[in-house]
Amino acid sequence: RQTQKVHDSKMVNFTTEQLRQLMDYKFNIRSMSVIAHVDHGKSTLTDSLVAKAGIIAQKHAGETRYTDTRADEAERGITIKSTGISMYFEYVMSEADRAEVAAAEGRAVKVSGGGDDDIKAATASVSETSEQSEGNQDGPSISENSYLINLIDSPGHVDFSSEVTAALRITDGALVVVDTIEGVCVQTETVLRQAISERVKPVLHVNKVDRALLELQLSPEDMYQSFARAIESVNVIIATYNDELLGDCQVYPEKGTVSFGSGLHQWGFTLCKFARMYSDKFGIAYDKMMAKLWGDNFFDSKGKKWVKNDKEGSLERAFCQFIMSPICKMFAAIMEDKKAKIQKLLKVVGVVLKKDEEELTGKPLLKRVMQKWLPVGDAILEMIVVKLPSPAAAQRYRVSNLYDGPLDDAAANAIRTCDTSPEAPLMMYISKMVPSSDRGRFFAFGRVFAGKIATGQKVRIMGPNYVPGKKSDLWVKNIQRTLIMMGRVQEQVQDIPAGNTCGLVGVDQYLLKSGTITTLEEAHCIKTMKFSVSPVVRCAVEPKKAQDLPKLVEGLKRLAKSDPMVLCYTEESGEHIIAATGELHLEICLKDLQEDFMGTDVKVSDPVVSYRESISANSSQTCLSKSPNKHNRLYMEATPMSEELADAIEAGKISAKDDPKLRARAMADDFGWDVTEARKIWSFGPDGSGPNIIYDCTKGVNYLLEIKESVAAGFQWAAKQSVLCDEQMRSICFKLLDVTLHADAIHRGMGQIMPTARRAMFASMLTASPILQEPVFLVDISVPQDAMGGCYGVLTRRRGVVFSEEQRPGTPMVQMKAHMPVMESFGFNADVRAATGGKAFPQMVFSHWQSMNGDPLDGATKPGEVVVTVRQRKGLTPEVPPLDRFLDRL
Repeated sequence: RQTQKVHDSKMVNFTTEQLRQLMDYKFNIRSMSVIAHVDHGKSTLTDSLVAKAGIIAQKHAGETRYTDTRADEAERGITIKSTGISMYFEYVMSEADRAEVAAAEGRAVKVSGGGDDDIKAATASVSETSEQSEGNQDGPSISENSYLINLIDSPGHVDFSSEVTAALRITDGALVVVDTIEGVCVQTETVLRQAISERVKPVLHVNKVDRALLELQLSPEDMYQSFARAIESVNVIIATYNDELLGDCQVYPEKGTVSFGSGLHQWGFTLCKFARMYSDKFGIAYDKMMAKLWGDNFFDSKGKKWVKNDKEGSLERAFCQFIMSPICKMFAAIMEDKKAKIQKLLKVVGVVLKKDEEELTGKPLLKRVMQKWLPVGDAILEMIVVKLPSPAAAQRYRVSNLYDGPLDDAAANAIRTCDTSPEAPLMMYISKMVPSSDRGRFFAFGRVFAGKIATGQKVRIMGPNYVPGKKSDLWVKNIQRTLIMMGRVQEQVQDIPAGNTCGLVGVDQYLLKSGTITTLEEAHCIKTMKFSVSPVVRCAVEPKKAQDLPKLVEGLKRLAKSDPMVLCYTEESGEHIIAATGELHLEICLKDLQEDFMGTDVKVSDPVVSYRESISANSSQTCLSKSPNKHNRLYMEATPMSEELADAIEAGKISAKDDPKLRARAMADDFGWDVTEARKIWSFGPDGSGPNIIYDCTKGVNYLLEIKESVAAGFQWAAKQSVLCDEQMRSICFKLLDVTLHADAIHRGMGQIMPTARRAMFASMLTASPILQEPVFLVDISVPQDAMGGCYGVLTRRRGVVFSEEQRPGTPMVQMKAHMPVMESFGFNADVRAATGGKAFPQMVFSHWQSMNGDPLDGATKPGEVVVTVRQRKGLTPEVPPLDRFLDRL
């Protein structure tokens, strides 16, 4: 669908050449993502900026949802994949704005330890004018007022929060959207926490104000209170996860970091807009006016003075009097269709309607009037340009979060200064793959952090497991093409400098999901992303016709590329497994697989859940295991790990990469370990990073270090496929108590020790009263009070436990939070909707692992049934192997 470009005075029609020219001014770039809870209006709001850049017509903005590019996104009305788009804007900064931006840039330099000269250079480069480049005749010339905004619209649904993480990694600022009626929800908190941990600076937009006016008919004072509540709860979250280097990034309306408005009707404002208007009218200084327009400030018109209290309710709060009341009046006049009053109000606010627009009535007229009076694009553009950092400022404090190697080598320094000089090394991070129009090929989408990436350039492509100096996970190849991503279309350019997002062709053959691209030999990787969710819902797929098997294997490979979170692998029994974060995610993945990546149908098993195996007591005896040649003996015991420590390891607070002495100190202080034991940790498992530990308690054993590798390997194997039903272990500590070794080195090789260590672990686990842990979802349901009974009924049937419910002030909605096992969650949404007549909105996100009651070794209990079904599904014998298979006698 071609959009008509209307030649309006404000509208900018930009060409690719101008976009490319602008990319060189790194202080005039803003990279930002739009994040929020599901259905709070991100894509609708993004339309306002897309329309302002002249890509879609103003009158369609708010209904087009330009960034929802896939067919199923448009049809379901939710965003599934995050979409990048680069746009060009003109924005003239006032002196105050300029000073504020310069101060922010200077602060960024100071935090990262730059000297005074650096600070001067940074602030000067913001304030000085770049010389006019020769503009082409058909478009704007590039000046210091031109801005390039790389915007990424991300999904709000909890199943796709991995897309949000991928978007946040390559942006420096985030526009958080909050629905004024629903307030801050679970997902808002999750994405904000991710943003702050990535050191991305937030600004806030309070959305759906039109609903508060039209549906709830709130008075201006109630509106003020509901805005204040939303802003307060956002600030609480920001303060909780505060980061020193990022500084104080709480949002305040009087500082211009909050805007209010409606994405659907395309109107919105920050206090700056009204403060400018009134400071001219009253002759008060602009910054003074800003402070007065929010908080407990009242204007006494009789005495012509500002007061702090409302004199027994006779006065109206300044925010209401000067901002909300005029808006409410306009709404009332238009909705009641009072022609004369509308004309009068339009004259006052200076809005001129065209001939055909005067005939409109009701909501269409409301939309046109508000759109012309308070365009939301301007408000948001102003926040982005003035309040969000440029790449040059942001990379100074983000480098320690981004770069894995030493923070003073060439690559780190280039990232820190966002170096675009010709001899700067290239550093680029690929955060996700975007499927291209021709099936099965992908554009690698990412951001250049230093240097310049050019078509045909020879680069080193490093996967996430690359170790500097080794050859694994490294390819030296040429880049085929570099592209600017523009939502639904891509524009090809010759090269792209640091600070920008871009797409690459020809990298998808080497990288799976993410990776680093560089030209520097010594460069380390850029850190891999931490996801807040884990894939716990799995299902097996098989082709309907046997001859489609190769197609399926190929399709699964492509599926694994297209989504940052999905796992595709093959079980030993020959099944092809797809693991996803939730039901909706799984559904979308299967749909993609069948329609885009294969073109034929597949048979899908019922979804299954992965479990974890753990223990609930210490081993009842010291377990001995002999090696196959009977010359070596290992003595072991198992003890349960505290839940806090297991969570800390999973969150990455304590990891195998840490310095052993510091780690031992932390474990002793926070988790009550003995320092000497904590220093002797041999390995974390599974995969070298999981929440299981093996440590050495032996005294004076000869040749002990020679078998360390073999025992650790046996431990990794055991932790990955444990004894009950081949699932991973969780929160178990193994102690190696004593070892008797053969004197001859050939008789204590890997083949002797590794299986022995595994058997000893299984024996000590079976003697320590094993338990099964199942994953639990945190269910967040917003539901009207009268329909709460239905939710309780459904939750009880599904072993759910409600642990909090709170009434939303000013609305009939109740927010319920409950824990529910993942295995009971299939079909939950449909069930709740049926029970409440479609009034409830459930959201589920993985919360924690919880032990199941009962003995898994007894087939009559619930965990026992689970063990038997899982073993049958994996093609093992239905009984758990008995203890004497692992335990040897002396």
